[in-house]
Amino acid sequence: MKWWKNKSFSYWLRVIHRDLGFLMVGVSLIYGVSGMLLNHMNGKDPSFQTTEATLTWKAGMDKEALTETWNATEGLPTLKRVFPVDEENIRLMLDGGVGIYNSGNGTLDYEVHKKRPIVYWFNRLHYNRVEGWNIMGDFFAISLIFFALSGMWMVKGKNGLKGRGKWYLLVGILIPLAYILLS
Repeated sequence: MKWWKNKSFSYWLRVIHRDLGFLMVGVSLIYGVSGMLLNHMNGKDPSFQTTEATLTWKAGMDKEALTETWNATEGLPTLKRVFPVDEENIRLMLDGGVGIYNSGNGTLDYEVHKKRPIVYWFNRLHYNRVEGWNIMGDFFAISLIFFALSGMWMVKGKNGLKGRGKWYLLVGILIPLAYILLS
């Protein structure tokens, strides 16, 4: 007789839950870290570090003078394109950013965005923006469903579903329902 035929359903549930859990640790960490960062964005994409600056230059410059002054100034990002927005403002398209020059008062406000490498890739995976990742995303989602369901039957007795486990299960279902109904 084969050794695996003598094992119970509970045994196999625990083995699969354990081994799949170890397999999903890396993916869980990526989704968890990315999820926390995305929850606390405060209007800014955590995948990028934004640098904002204001320069005060001569007022009344036109597109050509502005381009010449920008290119002559050390330490500024590469200027890609310059075009008027309205009678008073000129937009600067920069390598990784954008700026606005106000010809009335001579102020130039600009911002440049730089990728935060690890956070950028975590968020791309979280948003499913990497080609072929949807297969892994679906596998992870199915694994989470399996963890939730198998975990309910793994614990027996007073700590399981027949005991205090049913109350935790009920609260765990009521929390998202309350948010949905009270929003």
